Amino acid sequence: MRTPQTVAALEKLGRVQLSKSFFMREFLYSEISQIEGIPNIPDDPELAIAAGKMLCEDVLEPIQDALGRISIRSAYRSCDVNARGAENSNQYNCGRNKSNYAGHIWDVRNANGYMGATSCIVVTSFLPYYEKTGDWTALAWWIHDHIPRYARMTFFPKLAAFNISCKEDLECSKVIYSYVKNPHTGKAGYLTHEEMDNYSGSHKEFYKAFIQEL
Repeated sequence: MRTPQTVAALEKLGRVQLSKSFFMREFLYSEISQIEGIPNIPDDPELAIAAGKMLCEDVLEPIQDALGRISIRSAYRSCDVNARGAENSNQYNCGRNKSNYAGHIWDVRNANGYMGATSCIVVTSFLPYYEKTGDWTALAWWIHDHIPRYARMTFFPKLAAFNISCKEDLECSKVIYSYVKNPHTGKAGYLTHEEMDNYSGSHKEFYKAFIQEL
């Protein structure tokens, strides 16, 4: 598939079904694209589709099957859109393109030659629990224990929205980071990574109450 140059071609790309519940179109919307007037269209649609299918089939579908509807807040960014976001990082909170290859930039492989994809999502069923407790770690630990193919999660304050990534490199370490303070420690930053003592084992104690409320 070539880079879409017409409305019809872009509609065709948008109709590509990435998994049983998700189509490409819902991952192409970008506020930066809308405001800045920069098309958010892949230069390599085939790679973007392959990376998106991996993210949807291995990560998003299992979460939605277990916890209910997922809302896509943002996902794919073209190199031009992400570059503009990085130029205005204080306003748009985007990292540089190189750090987003195989991340938000689905259609460029990372430095190691692996594809990957990132999407910012909201798990709707989690909102009542989060609004009541402020405890984003319940969702983070549930995903860590039940979704083996996630590569990284980064949590944000509003709606307990978080970036979640899937990488082609099956050996990549899983990382959870948050800009929101952990209510159990009072600190933001890393919740876990492979060098932390809390990385392995079950973390059911942290999400048991959330799951009981579903």
